[in-house]
Amino acid sequence: MYRIKKEFHFSASHQLKQMPDGHPCARLHGHNYIVVIELSSETLDEFGFVRDYHELTAFKNYIDDTFDHRHLNEVLGDECTTAERLARHLFEWAHSRWSEVSAVLVSETPKTWAEYRA
Repeated sequence: MYRIKKEFHFSASHQLKQMPDGHPCARLHGHNYIVVIELSSETLDEFGFVRDYHELTAFKNYIDDTFDHRHLNEVLGDECTTAERLARHLFEWAHSRWSEVSAVLVSETPKTWAEYRA
């Protein structure tokens, strides 16, 4: 199986309103997010690629236009804007465009990652 990955970055705020009082994530706060998209294929295209990285510019544009310097609760229309749910949202957006998408990973901090995988 061939696998490729590409990394993207954005900054955004959110609030996990479902958390109990006193939990730090219940307060309005922000992160410098890292998103990694993974594409997999058993074969390569005529150019020797799983997918040309240049084609993933649409994913970068979606992230930049929709999420960067935004409030995720407003963008996603949800009070539970966890990294796990963001990973699934981005996976579904990307997978509907490129069948080779096999996973999306989201990092909120240098030590934490959430992943949604097919």
